[in-house]
Amino acid sequence: MAGIVSYGSYIPYRRLKRAAIGQVLGIPAGRGERAVASFDEDSVSMAAEALRDALKAAPSPAVTSLTYATTTPPYAEKLNAALVGAAAQLPAEIRANDSTGSVRAGLSAMLQAAESVAASGGQAAVALADCRLGAPEGKLEQSGGDGAAAFIFGTENVLAEVEASASLTREYLDTWRAPGERFAHSWEERFALTQAYSPLFKKIIHDALAKAKVAPGDLAKIVLDAPNQRAAEEMLKELKLDPAKVADSLALTVGQAGAAHAALMLTAVLPAAKPGDRILVATVSDGADAMVLRVMPPAAAFRPVHSVGRMVESKGDVSYGNYLKWREILPTEPPRRPDPDRPAGPPMMRSARWKFGLVGSRCTACGTPQLPPQRVCVKCRAFDKMEPYGFADRTGRIATYAIDRLAYSLNPPTVNVVIDYDGGGRFLCEMTDCEPDRVAIGDEVEMTFRRLFTADGVHNYFWKARPRR
Repeated sequence: MAGIVSYGSYIPYRRLKRAAIGQVLGIPAGRGERAVASFDEDSVSMAAEALRDALKAAPSPAVTSLTYATTTPPYAEKLNAALVGAAAQLPAEIRANDSTGSVRAGLSAMLQAAESVAASGGQAAVALADCRLGAPEGKLEQSGGDGAAAFIFGTENVLAEVEASASLTREYLDTWRAPGERFAHSWEERFALTQAYSPLFKKIIHDALAKAKVAPGDLAKIVLDAPNQRAAEEMLKELKLDPAKVADSLALTVGQAGAAHAALMLTAVLPAAKPGDRILVATVSDGADAMVLRVMPPAAAFRPVHSVGRMVESKGDVSYGNYLKWREILPTEPPRRPDPDRPAGPPMMRSARWKFGLVGSRCTACGTPQLPPQRVCVKCRAFDKMEPYGFADRTGRIATYAIDRLAYSLNPPTVNVVIDYDGGGRFLCEMTDCEPDRVAIGDEVEMTFRRLFTADGVHNYFWKARPRR
């Protein structure tokens, strides 16, 4: 029996109200808001956040493979999954790959992971994330959203078994983006809706339910993901489904999160699922994929580290001007400081556990945690009596802070904080996802994996602190 043994999700803290877009551009504005990755986030950092949560909640962290699915990889030629695995502190002895090119990549990667563990055992991790970018005044700018989800698939302590799946692949022109282009193009939406989305949705759902020998009325929850929400609405009428069984599309609170969207919707419904429930998950784009899940008894005791509902409620607004600046759509004058130097490969490789995993050290003689990792204990002065000590999952409190209005940043001012970790250890780092005028000594913080800057095409990732969510 192969299925989901753990899961995690991530929704960025920042939100862009659609009314703000309409007010600036003078165009009709949709309702609600969309989630926006901060200036120091991308699909890799968000995937790492979701995967870290999935691994924390997993009964065993013995992952043997990792797939990272996205349409917005930070690197066009480099294994992005290696960065996600490094931040999540997965072992080097894993198989890793990137799955990209279509928003369908997310559910396809999940099905491949389930089939892999069913055939050969072990555990397979899937991390899905997207930063959806649309041209100003385009539909995608308003309807898109940023987010991530991650799953661990295995054969023991299964939360939701994959009972059946179905896939279809059909070539048709709907959404496309050539190499080097920032914004995707879309064909006239009535064509895709009537000739592709609706027919493919109908067939893939019929095939998946037939394989599982399940009637539409037997489903407890239905997750339908399509670039055009009208396709999902038509399927509800076609199958005569109870609207109460349909998962929240997150359209008003997050937006359509590309390759991660079906998975993100699934992580929102799983906490409330009961043993014996059947859940249909279907997505359509460049074809279609669907799977039928049967919720198992271990799901009753499982609790995700961060819930989708809590992350939807934990938010702060971003202006449309700042959003355009963060995405480098609106050219602005950079800070009058020297540009940052390109990170060098050798020191990054030598300090990989510290840089990507925030692994410090602890003195085995006196027990003092310290970071960065040391050879000589800062307290008892013992030499080379250290063991690895992770700080990424530890919370702490602000001991003191300073606000820098002249630092090189896309989002000034920069807030620098000194953190005292629970259990010991003190560290100076940057604060993110905060309102500078509300930062105070004693505030509780947690660590988050972020992109500090990009120089000469090299993304420099490290850790920052954020208010605990």
